[in-house]
Amino acid sequence: MSNVALLGALQSRFEKNTNRHKGLEWTKVQAKLETNTEKLRSLNEMERTGGEPDVVGHDKKTGEYIFYDCSAESPKGRRSVCYDREALESRKEHKPENNAIDMAAAMGIELLTEEQYRELQKLGNFDAKTSSWVKTPANIRKLGGAIFCDRRYDTVFVYHNGAESYYAARGFRGSLRV
Repeated sequence: MSNVALLGALQSRFEKNTNRHKGLEWTKVQAKLETNTEKLRSLNEMERTGGEPDVVGHDKKTGEYIFYDCSAESPKGRRSVCYDREALESRKEHKPENNAIDMAAAMGIELLTEEQYRELQKLGNFDAKTSSWVKTPANIRKLGGAIFCDRRYDTVFVYHNGAESYYAARGFRGSLRV
């Protein structure tokens, strides 16, 4: 998608979802984006893989705008992946094509943390039918596990799984600071 088309899509989403970024002005966000082509590339990757990125905050200390994937369900283009490269390499058969950590790094984004995931859920109802890997604490990952979240029964749940597991309905959501 061209930068002009991407900016148009981002502006349209920004204007349709004002509850996600009260008090912020699109013109200021756009000005920041237009001076940072690498961040535009990352946002384009978020968009291309179905993440529907939108502004969810502004860091007054750094001046950065914070984007999260705001698609209703875990982004379609990032599902059926295990947690990280170590997990991928540990599978003997039926390996997924990729892993969440490497995909996020290639896109120039970070996986949401559990705290960020809970912040996102205050802005709407996300992952009612899917789930999303979230950044896993080192102590859990060291033991072979990884954590993911979803929303069921009007509640955000945090679960665990072996990091090598993958499911058609599990992907990951990312964040980007611009």
